Amino acid sequence: MSSPTPDALLGPADVRELAAALGVRPTKQRGQNFVIDANTVRRIVRTAGVRPEDVVVEVGPGLGSLTLALLEAADRVTAVEIDDVLAAALPATIAARMPGRADRFALVHSDALHVTELPGPAPTALVANLPYNVAVPVLLHMLDTFPGIERTLVMVQSEVADRLAAAPGSKVYGVPSVKANWYAEVKRAGAIGRNVFWPAPNVDSGLVSLVRRAEPVKTTATKGEVFAVVDAAFAQRRKTLRAALAGWAGSAAAAEAALVAAGVSPQARGESLTVEEFARIAEHKEIAEHKEIAEHKESGNQ
Repeated sequence: MSSPTPDALLGPADVRELAAALGVRPTKQRGQNFVIDANTVRRIVRTAGVRPEDVVVEVGPGLGSLTLALLEAADRVTAVEIDDVLAAALPATIAARMPGRADRFALVHSDALHVTELPGPAPTALVANLPYNVAVPVLLHMLDTFPGIERTLVMVQSEVADRLAAAPGSKVYGVPSVKANWYAEVKRAGAIGRNVFWPAPNVDSGLVSLVRRAEPVKTTATKGEVFAVVDAAFAQRRKTLRAALAGWAGSAAAAEAALVAAGVSPQARGESLTVEEFARIAEHKEIAEHKEIAEHKESGNQ
């Protein structure tokens, strides 16, 4: 592996020069805030635990600040970029600043939410600075589509980081927390100041670490069936599960039957349940369906 030059990473002046040369202004629409601090991107790579044998996928590389730091540490890096101008420019930036590693870099010009395959070996790690407006859907899509991703480190808006890493019982525990936990053990992995970005955002950022579960959640229900229960439970999060799951089960009584069969209190709320408990409820949907059929027969006989 050839060593990059000491100034291979992008500093504040480099980022602004590149942006000016490309006629790029970061857009709010895409949640673009470019990292301008080399120490921060190296810290992200360290925190992500990137190894020399890793194949890393990066979503939203922008001008390449994090990409270059990843190329210093990983075997290869594949970047997924939706922006036409940024996607066209990134390979040249890599070739100019890290020529010895350019053959270890690949670019996919696409919306990450539509990516179903990547060139080269399957990715083993995901490291990305994700725009807050699509952070959760992109993260879940990548974990679902690429099961070889063992370790993930994403930089997201601090509030999103809190939600992803929240434990049952927390006020911010919700759909992102449960769905992320379906795939991985999730935890906060640090905070990032606003001054390392250009332009400086109005919100703080946080790092979230996700290590894929060694064993998947043990359940006979499919992921889709479990996620349907999760979505229903949090659509009306202030209601008890008996009420919140009435639409999912067919009626409140049918929801209660499924909950009791799953060993979950019908008076509980979604924010108190683990992903395993949601899976148990999903497994008992047919009990709810039998209850609903019985209710219809009963009302028809009256």
